Amino acid sequence: MKTVSFFCRCGVLLLAVCAMGFAQGTTVTATAVLLGSTKADRSKNASNVVVWLSPLDGALLPRRQPSSPPRLVQRNKSFEPHILVVPVGSLVEFPNRDPFFHNVFSLFEGKRFDLGLYEAGTTRKVLFDKPGISYIFCNIHAEMSAVVVALNTPYYAISDRRGQIVIPDVVPGRYMLRVWHEAVQPEVLNALTREITVSESTSTLGLLRLPASAPMQDHKNMYGSDYPPPAPVGQTYEHP
Repeated sequence: MKTVSFFCRCGVLLLAVCAMGFAQGTTVTATAVLLGSTKADRSKNASNVVVWLSPLDGALLPRRQPSSPPRLVQRNKSFEPHILVVPVGSLVEFPNRDPFFHNVFSLFEGKRFDLGLYEAGTTRKVLFDKPGISYIFCNIHAEMSAVVVALNTPYYAISDRRGQIVIPDVVPGRYMLRVWHEAVQPEVLNALTREITVSESTSTLGLLRLPASAPMQDHKNMYGSDYPPPAPVGQTYEHP
């Protein structure tokens, strides 16, 4: 009888686990719109809006395993991609694919680091060990900028050019919705934060209206000074 009871309890537990598995799989969608004062503004590229859901029920979150190591590639004096979203604990690679030196740093918000000068064909790495938004620059090339958003939830997505947002495999429950875009003022983004409930019948966040402001102002180098004038065409920073 004890053996039968044991298998009965195991069967109930297995059914419960299966039920939890079937509960996973709700796809949450939204559409982001960058608002402006003119028609041209309203039709602008609506990509790079980051949306994420933080659970309010203390649920144990699954880890999102990236298919390849997250990386910000330096190419043609720019970072690719411009916006990178990673789970907290990710080791992000910064490969230099330009034929000259770079000096990647972040000293403003989020993760603070200085990778120093490193040459073409080499890679440096940074561990993003806490949630936050890190603004990334190069100490040599003022035109280079990127943003790394480190999140402690697997439920996030970045909008495409049309503003479409798709977050797959969200377990039904209560969440705090948060939104970020680099051209939107922090107080506006805070006003968009709200509690939502995800279920099989309510899986859309609707339209997210984001009034975009002016682009980020010119930044200083890692020493708090202005960047020197650009080098003449054809001249690059090849040696430390």
